[in-house]
Amino acid sequence: MVRTPLTPEERERGERLGRLLREARGDRSMTRIAASAGISPETLRKIETGRAPTPAFFTVAALARVLDLSMDELVSRCAPVVPPVVPPVVPSVAA
Repeated sequence: MVRTPLTPEERERGERLGRLLREARGDRSMTRIAASAGISPETLRKIETGRAPTPAFFTVAALARVLDLSMDELVSRCAPVVPPVVPPVVPSVAA
């Protein structure tokens, strides 16, 4: 099975997720947090460094629970930054 390459936006989102999880972990041991979430320390390391930019939903949910983060907070802080849509200027036609 060939995996589709990630877009730059997907990579950036993964890096934002990794930074957020790292900040939430603080001084707590990577090993302790990973064990509490039921994942390996290497998996947590890859997520935090952005080397695993698209972790499984249940992995993220388990980490959020252990780190006392809400899924809503994760979504809002990791969502792609989308520029506002500006409607096109339509010239008026004088009647």
